[in-house]
Amino acid sequence: MNFFEAIFLGLVQGLTEFLPISSSGHLILIQKAFNFFSSLSFDAFIHLGSFLAIVVYFWKDLKEIWGYKWFIAVSAIPGALAGLLLEDIVESYFRTASLVAINLIVMSIPMILGEVFGKKQQEIKDLTFLKALIIGIFQALALIPGTSRSGITISAGLLLGLKREVSAKFSFLAGAPLILGAGLYEGVKLINSSIPWKLALAGFFSSAVFSFLAIAFLISFLKKYSLYPFVIYRILLGVFVLLLFLK
Repeated sequence: MNFFEAIFLGLVQGLTEFLPISSSGHLILIQKAFNFFSSLSFDAFIHLGSFLAIVVYFWKDLKEIWGYKWFIAVSAIPGALAGLLLEDIVESYFRTASLVAINLIVMSIPMILGEVFGKKQQEIKDLTFLKALIIGIFQALALIPGTSRSGITISAGLLLGLKREVSAKFSFLAGAPLILGAGLYEGVKLINSSIPWKLALAGFFSSAVFSFLAIAFLISFLKKYSLYPFVIYRILLGVFVLLLFLK
């Protein structure tokens, strides 16, 4: 890995972490398409840049957010358990381009259902522990590359009646503990990795900048528009990758 690859992977991770198109899926596809060297540890570590972006973007709202700390904690539990129990299985069997393509297509269905059946009327004050837990259960599915943490949790929020931008906001906050935990846990593994720390830090800062831009864009976008443009992108990309593998 060189500095360009590290910064580019940080860019890809940062943009796709919060846009509902799957950061882990895109990192895998980019690495395989351009023969970039990476690892699950590097991918998880640069997610810390996304955590930093969440803190910076929502800094002025921390007082309000603190009032929902238990909802955020409840939403994080299913994903944390899934990560601890299934990490090795995902690393061994799910990091392939064909499976990412399939998941990009299949996991677009909840986004469509959220748009079709979601009432999209409720504010964040309408959250309950049950709703937070349901969003957390959906979030656990994001462990599978190609799913998209933001996509699946925003979809869950829509199905539970939240407005699009409110669902996106809670999605980002609910993912923050998991992003932090996985980043720190996997960051320790980088000590024994062949990837130098200076490259890992380059990816981290690149991820932070582009994560911030993605958060700002999506919250603004969802105030006016639906998830359908992202659904179309996911399906087209998934079909394109599958056609490449069928040749």
